[in-house]
Amino acid sequence: MAALIARREGARHSTNEGRLPRPCEPDDVIKCLDTLYRQRRIDLAHARVLRLWGERQTPPSSAIAAERHDYGLWIEALERLAWPLRIKGIVAT
Repeated sequence: MAALIARREGARHSTNEGRLPRPCEPDDVIKCLDTLYRQRRIDLAHARVLRLWGERQTPPSSAIAAERHDYGLWIEALERLAWPLRIKGIVAT
């Protein structure tokens, strides 16, 4: 999410000299989400929660009443996203 925020704010892609390589590009994850959406495995509510909490760079908490609904959507979305990302080698088992 940090890479998407930086891109939105005008950052340009630079060489990865001297840094650890990224496991994937942000667009790889977006493509997986788009596929899940088209297959009706996730909906816009899932995407909204992933974006909102991703920008905050913290997951919603099940212990906070105001965040419980978002927490449920967050967990559902990540569970459904895990398999496609494993197949692509982005997430380890």
